[in-house]
Amino acid sequence: MKTIDDLLHLGDPRLYQICEPVLPGDLPMVSTWVADLHNVMQQIRERYHFGRAIAAPQLGIMKRLIYMNIDRPVVIINPVLSNLSDEKFELWDDCMSFPNLLVKVLRHREITIDYLDENGQPQQWHLRGDLSELLQHEYDHLEGILCTMRAVSEKAFKWRK
Repeated sequence: MKTIDDLLHLGDPRLYQICEPVLPGDLPMVSTWVADLHNVMQQIRERYHFGRAIAAPQLGIMKRLIYMNIDRPVVIINPVLSNLSDEKFELWDDCMSFPNLLVKVLRHREITIDYLDENGQPQQWHLRGDLSELLQHEYDHLEGILCTMRAVSEKAFKWRK
């Protein structure tokens, strides 16, 4: 079982790699990966008091997999974003891979995400506001993009209190 000590940190070259799709032959591994993602997210919540979702590459699992747990667990496999709204909003973003740093970024107000669930069944979800931002952040991880790379300016960084 992976723990918070397995979390990749800012500067680890794996965080900048584009992830491979989860293939049909990988589906038996998804439950193990999700258990690891859940465990690490719980540890982050206990230590840092934040964390709603985590992407597989943050644990060195270089697959297109996101785990979210706000009011219920959601497994997102091979997501594709579409219908990104023209309207954007600015926010202070945080990341488990650098938990004490906040980065001011711009995100789309609304998106649509097509994905496979943990059973390999196609799903579609239209998201607004904070959930839209959250999934954009996690999707970026699958593309090797960190919120530090999306900062609105060179002064858009601050330490968490």
